[in-house]
Amino acid sequence: MSSIHLEWNPVDGQLGSLWALVEELRREVGELRAENAELRQQVSSLKCDVGYWKSRHADVVERNTKLHAELNEAKAEIRQLRDERFGKKSEKEYGTDRTNRLEDPQEQLVPAKKRGRQPGSPAPKRRDYSHLPVRIEELDVPDDAKVCACCGLPLEALGHNADSEQIEIETVTYRRVMRRKRYRRICECVDQPRTITALLPAKLLPKSLCGTSVWIHLLLEKFYLQRPMHRIGGQLQLLGLNLAPGTIADGLRRIEPMLTPVYNAIRTRQAESVYSHADETRWYVFKEKSGKKGCHWWLWLFAGDDAVAYVLDATRSHDVPESHFGKAVEGVLVVDRYSAYKAMAQVKSGKLLLAFCWAHVRRDFVRVGKGYPELKDWALAWLLRIRELYGVNRERLRHSPGTNERAAAELQLRQHVATMASQRDTELSDKTLRQPCSKVLVSLSEHWNGLTLFVNDSRVPMDTNYGERLMRGPAVGRKNYYGSGSEWSGRMAMMLFSIFATLALWKINPRRWLNLYFEECAQAGSNAPTNVADFLPWNLSPTRLSEFQAAMSVNPVANSS
Repeated sequence: MSSIHLEWNPVDGQLGSLWALVEELRREVGELRAENAELRQQVSSLKCDVGYWKSRHADVVERNTKLHAELNEAKAEIRQLRDERFGKKSEKEYGTDRTNRLEDPQEQLVPAKKRGRQPGSPAPKRRDYSHLPVRIEELDVPDDAKVCACCGLPLEALGHNADSEQIEIETVTYRRVMRRKRYRRICECVDQPRTITALLPAKLLPKSLCGTSVWIHLLLEKFYLQRPMHRIGGQLQLLGLNLAPGTIADGLRRIEPMLTPVYNAIRTRQAESVYSHADETRWYVFKEKSGKKGCHWWLWLFAGDDAVAYVLDATRSHDVPESHFGKAVEGVLVVDRYSAYKAMAQVKSGKLLLAFCWAHVRRDFVRVGKGYPELKDWALAWLLRIRELYGVNRERLRHSPGTNERAAAELQLRQHVATMASQRDTELSDKTLRQPCSKVLVSLSEHWNGLTLFVNDSRVPMDTNYGERLMRGPAVGRKNYYGSGSEWSGRMAMMLFSIFATLALWKINPRRWLNLYFEECAQAGSNAPTNVADFLPWNLSPTRLSEFQAAMSVNPVANSS
């Protein structure tokens, strides 16, 4: 309508009324245009409002979705933490285990076994105690019973006895009085002592009232049996011996340098192992150290086939395993997924290969199944694959290398590993996979090379259970006597943990070993013997090794009765 243009023609008078109508229309059109412009502005404003509220609604929906996800994550974490806090801490399989097992409703519940020998299993062999010394105790019939009760004639001895045995223990504390013979010279020779006195036997600690057997007892009780020192003192008090805590602490501090060469030799030997386990746990040392805040230190374990070394350090850094193994190390290190092992220079250079633990991977799936009930079936499926992996590997190890059975088991193992890898990649490619599942599978993929080292080398274990079992003794001791009161006592604890664990690998009696070793220390003037190598298990001849493995003889005082 804006293109219509009318002009007034004064000649044509009849158009007056028409012109008035047109003017009215033009006025109405102007009003409509103004109203239309106003409506357009309102529509535009309303469109903006609609867009704004749509975006606000989308934000609320997104926030609500995020909060629901966070709530589910929090609930899952609560379930996992509750299970970790109140569940069993052992790796053993129990029917009601709540930490290391995810119950499968499809499995039939196995009834709990009764304690003791199971039906159909062979009876245990009688244990042999013939190595123990014998004390013969004569038991005779009373005199009034040596005659016939009817006629009174004496009974005749048969010439043989009816013998029976029982095991007894006798612990005796005694004062060892050494009466040294003295002699006086009766000749007139000059430049010779007038009197001669028998020399004292060599002592482990000069001027100490406690003999070697006391110190051996204290070391075994605390560092081998993990008993706190105040309980050991209480036990000795029951036997009539009351030792001051200061006397014990001073004696142990003087003994520490004697054990240092053995400990260093064990560390050197262990670092040369081709296959090693490594682990770490907290250890408290109640002494201030420059640059160290708090008392939280770390106990490191390095275990091989013939030597076990414990190391105490103020940090949990990769510098500790790096310095222990040295630059020339080559081999395999069985570890968990702690990042310090991955940061080792020997690992980055390829000299040291990391074999990761399938038991830790298994726990990841257990945590997902317990934290997210809707993902339990998914977790159970992967736990079944891992169980089959263990079973196939055990079947492989049952057969000798080079046999047809071994070759078939090897092939089955490789096929199962390939199937697991394919299943992992297929699930990771699924865009709808839940975040807890993808997180576990991404970790599985990142550690896959280390998790499958055992496939090509059967000597590599599938898990770190061996190392964790070696950690159990120090962990119990940590709870019993709560770490160490000083740095030197912490070092001594590591030395004795290492010595006792290494002796256990060689089935050596630690009491016997300490007794013979401390005898040499006493002969060396309360110092470590120069022939420390003669006491290292891997240097012992078969005859010498059998001597160390033999049970200790009984107390000489008890033998004298």
